[in-house]
Amino acid sequence: MILFGTNPIAWANDDDQSIGADIPTTRILDEAGRQIGFDGIENGHRWPDDPEELRALLASYGLKFISGWYSVELLTRSVEDEIAACQKHLAKLKHNGCKVMIVCETSNAIHGDAKKPVNDRPRLTAAEMVEFGRKLEGFAAYLATQGVTLVYHHHMGTIVESPEEIDALMAATGPHTHLLFDAGHCAFGGGDPASVLARHIGRVRHFHAKNIRPDVVAQVRKEGLSFLQGVVAGAFTVPGDQDGAIDFAPLLQQLADASYDGWIVIEAEQDPKIRNPLLYQTLGLATLKRQAKVAGLI
Repeated sequence: MILFGTNPIAWANDDDQSIGADIPTTRILDEAGRQIGFDGIENGHRWPDDPEELRALLASYGLKFISGWYSVELLTRSVEDEIAACQKHLAKLKHNGCKVMIVCETSNAIHGDAKKPVNDRPRLTAAEMVEFGRKLEGFAAYLATQGVTLVYHHHMGTIVESPEEIDALMAATGPHTHLLFDAGHCAFGGGDPASVLARHIGRVRHFHAKNIRPDVVAQVRKEGLSFLQGVVAGAFTVPGDQDGAIDFAPLLQQLADASYDGWIVIEAEQDPKIRNPLLYQTLGLATLKRQAKVAGLI
């Protein structure tokens, strides 16, 4: 079953919480659930930590809790320590019936530092990637025993950004590690979304429908801007925006052909003072549903 969701960073950013700080939490939930009609929403810093409080709050707006970002630090700690560290977050996922845990290595990530150029992100050697993949697979195997699938979020400013790094991570991991495919981060990282998705479609268990504005992405690269500066400048947008570079129709067709079963989530952070989240998220959802219907996905 295909469900459509969003992420609260379109309204209130998690990495820079000053972005959207003036937007009430009730507005986020009302717009996402009652006005736009999303099926669910991902985690954000505004939500309560208590699993049942979270479920009840979202349910009152007609929303399910999809899952949420979890920062792993497997480059600096053991699999056993990672398992111990994740218990609170895992309990939240299990209580809310979440099927996936979204993870990204952040021990050396720079996407949250507004002063560091995203071009200066960390990189692993081939041997280091193999070792990281071994530990990630071990963590993923544990999550599988808990009924939760690990989906890795390739992301700007981290060790898995480029298409080559996505390929290397998938090669370095086994059957328990799956992929969160993010079209926007793929394109920003230098990949062709359709080609990368085609290579790894069998392991995709979560999909982020993020679009990019290529002129802003080029500016970020050329001027050495940080990830957060790129966000504020408008590097990301939603499916259907005429300024966006990604055609989502062939991506949704690939999902349909592979009998994809899960969430399609619009994760497209922008400055809400410049680009109204209600308008952009409405456009994004309408576009995805129209294209998904043509593809036979819904």
